[in-house]
Amino acid sequence: MTPEPLEREFDVIVIGAGAAGENVADRAVQGGLTAVLVEAELVGGECSYWACMPSKALLRPGTALHGAQTVPGAEEAVTRTLDAAAVLKRRDYFTSNWQDDGQVKWVEDTGIELIRGHAWITAPRAVEAAGLDGNTYLLRARHAVVLATGSTPNRPAIEGLADQQVWSTREATSAKEVPKRLAVLGGGVAGVELAQAFARLGSDVTLVTRGRLLGSFPEEAAQLVMAGLRADGVEVRLHTSTESISQDDDGTFTLSLGDGASVSADKVLVSTGRHPALEGLGLESIGLGAAEGSPLKLATDSTGLVKGLPDGDPWLYAVGDAAGNNLLTHQGKYEARATGDAIAARAKGELSGEPAPWSRYSQTANRHAVPTVVFTDPELASVGRTLEQATKDGYNATSVELPINVSGSSLHSEHYEGWAQLVVDEDRQVLLGATFAGPDVAELLHAATIAVVGEVPLDRLWHAVPSYPTISEVWLRLLEDYGL
Repeated sequence: MTPEPLEREFDVIVIGAGAAGENVADRAVQGGLTAVLVEAELVGGECSYWACMPSKALLRPGTALHGAQTVPGAEEAVTRTLDAAAVLKRRDYFTSNWQDDGQVKWVEDTGIELIRGHAWITAPRAVEAAGLDGNTYLLRARHAVVLATGSTPNRPAIEGLADQQVWSTREATSAKEVPKRLAVLGGGVAGVELAQAFARLGSDVTLVTRGRLLGSFPEEAAQLVMAGLRADGVEVRLHTSTESISQDDDGTFTLSLGDGASVSADKVLVSTGRHPALEGLGLESIGLGAAEGSPLKLATDSTGLVKGLPDGDPWLYAVGDAAGNNLLTHQGKYEARATGDAIAARAKGELSGEPAPWSRYSQTANRHAVPTVVFTDPELASVGRTLEQATKDGYNATSVELPINVSGSSLHSEHYEGWAQLVVDEDRQVLLGATFAGPDVAELLHAATIAVVGEVPLDRLWHAVPSYPTISEVWLRLLEDYGL
């Protein structure tokens, strides 16, 4: 006998219990509202189990080993290569062996309710959830429904791909063994990170990309990363298409490339970008369906409120990858904090319309100061606009670039190679962006993020004296080269 649907009412219903969903629910509860998370998979989401944490756990041992190999004295003490089994075991620890008990306890302790199941919108402020416990839940939101459903991998149009069991980033980051030969399709962040991780774990890796490597970053910075990949034995094929994929009788794969060459591999990782996971959420029921043949994309305001609702009632929000603004965990959590606070403020009558830029309710940094780190060796770290982006956005912008060649980098390792760029708004004399490439440059990034967000005048920034001898000395050299 089918059980009767369970009807429940909450102030806020959040579909998706990844990092963004958890944060928006937490902020709503802190604001005095009730909230429920509906999640069909593991609480904690992609970052905790298949993306940020496991990928960095796979990368860090190789970076630590290589760092020791670049310093005389330490170099002589390093007599072994990576222990792949130990690296995978440590990766398993950081994913909690794909168990979400700790995350569930946090949700409960925070005062958020959790329903495990698949959810979709049936009407304004109304959500139905097919619970994994066999129950059907009819949920009603007094104030807001939030989409925090993350993203899903793009599937490129390659002949034969749909018929093959290839890896996405999920399978790569959760792999139980290291393949002898790995082909990586895609030259973006995930592709280059996982190519290097598996190369250092013992795979023969071939990376194929239709364009250049890390195309959204300055060419000089991307070149250093490519040199690092090639030093690890990765074969990098730039500006090359993959025409077809077939599987041989022995289970291996053959890739036919656009230049007439072929690549044989035991595993194929397809890492060609992601798009918001909005399918199956019932958005058509509220007039937000996509045009035929086009992926659905939501437009949101600075609080995450979805634009274009037919009735104009401010009740539907999207955060994180689902919003499609910046597919980065830290930025999604930032969006979620602002959205949760905005929902609570609107519920209390403390906020109407668009909030002021840089207020606690506004996701202003999405437009001006998004930090990104590529955790390869060498690292690549960037925030704000490149010179090309700044010019395109109408700024009177210039840039200053230098190799990272200071006392701190010389002490860091033998033959340190790095590159740094500052992008300057000449009208206001503030930074619009910064990029650093080189070993351990990720730790330079937050200073740049603060400078961009705070719009620190360059003549004041000149008084921020970097400690000697650190790699941060490059800040002084850049400002001096600029003319200060």
